[in-house]
Amino acid sequence: MGPDRAGDVAAGLVVRPAIDADWPAIWSIWRRVVATGDSYVWEADTTEEDARRYWMLPPPAEVVVAELDGIVVATADLRPNQVGRGAHVANASFMVDPDRAGRGIGRTLAEAVIARARRAGYRAMQFNAVVATNAAAVALWESLGFTVVGRVPGAFRHDDHGLVDLLVMYREL
Repeated sequence: MGPDRAGDVAAGLVVRPAIDADWPAIWSIWRRVVATGDSYVWEADTTEEDARRYWMLPPPAEVVVAELDGIVVATADLRPNQVGRGAHVANASFMVDPDRAGRGIGRTLAEAVIARARRAGYRAMQFNAVVATNAAAVALWESLGFTVVGRVPGAFRHDDHGLVDLLVMYREL
């Protein structure tokens, strides 16, 4: 898809807080993304109940969805990376419907979540477990100002590549 079409998709994207009624759409995205075995530590056979508990976090976390033409096409969560004295640094996770990848949805959602983090008073954002072989994710985060500040060797069991590194990525807000 060319850059003009990607811009069209991004322009029509509505990012809003998730509600309970969004869970079936979030679950559909969640299970397909996790099943790829290349971007999240959860197992492909994670139950829906466990997935909901992992993703639909209570405050101070915020869970959002991205809609395109009224259809949920992506989701993200935003939360403190640590408690107490570390709660000024945000953490977030993002999932885009695999059928809609490469259309600018992830970037638009990421930009919206970064803006939400700023408004919420976070001073920085840190990702603790970016799979090093997930080139699209690494490129996206670097293009949005994140840098690799750490590497955990062999910390992820990739279905195709075996043990691969997890990256810790960080940026100030």
